[in-house]
Amino acid sequence: MTTILKWAGNKTAIMPQLKEHLPAGPRLVEPFAGSCAVMMATDYPHYLVADINPDLINLYQVIKEDVNSFIHLAERVFSKFTTEVGYYKCRQFFNTVPLEPIDKAAYFLFLNRHCYRGLCRYNQRGLFNVPYGNYKKPYLPVDEIRAFAEKAARATFICASYDETLAMLQAGDVVYCDPPYDGTFTGYHTAGFTEDDQYHLASILERRSSEGHPVIVSNSDTSLTRSLYRNFSLHQLTAKRSMGVAAGESKSAVEVIAVSKPHHWIGFDPAGGPDYCVKREVRA
Repeated sequence: MTTILKWAGNKTAIMPQLKEHLPAGPRLVEPFAGSCAVMMATDYPHYLVADINPDLINLYQVIKEDVNSFIHLAERVFSKFTTEVGYYKCRQFFNTVPLEPIDKAAYFLFLNRHCYRGLCRYNQRGLFNVPYGNYKKPYLPVDEIRAFAEKAARATFICASYDETLAMLQAGDVVYCDPPYDGTFTGYHTAGFTEDDQYHLASILERRSSEGHPVIVSNSDTSLTRSLYRNFSLHQLTAKRSMGVAAGESKSAVEVIAVSKPHHWIGFDPAGGPDYCVKREVRA
């Protein structure tokens, strides 16, 4: 099952490797929703799925609340705008006209399925600015939408930053993070995602790991990533970077999956008294 959205960095292709590192738990927490490939390929009892992009979260929430009405509206949008000129009319409408959530969601899906390489990019004014993709047969992914709606019944979707989301962790939560890579998606939101964000995210994840939460992170295999997650177990893999457009050979990139090491209570510190427990990290 493919995802609803075309998405740069989609994890569908590496899910067999990624699932090996995702432990069981009552809830999976994802601060970077993306295409929701991980949610769709796993079977957690509950999900907390967040993203700073309001258009993305609105799409997911609308589908969860009324999938039939959404599909009906999306079919009308897809049949109305069938040319390059129509694409740009749709984009202008999306950017300039106040829309109800369901209308905004249908237009967002249309733009994603028809724009260049399925990119999601905004300018500094917050306007979606990806050009036309010139696909031969873009299609409305009805089966994928219905499958998503079924899984979404277990999920809570929130528009929130990664630090806000990670502050909401509950006992037993498993954390999976797939943050923007190397500034590749700085146009994904007007706030961007800087190197400072990479450091800040890593520090929060280190702290959450020390509190006992399993933490799994995927990112580009760079010296920065390896430094930020040096206390994690690192697993290298090669991921495809093609978005399905006839633009030459498919590209690939080396990624790393960083997995937090388990912590166990092993005793107490005599200097702190008999009730002062010490948690030690078990290193391989």
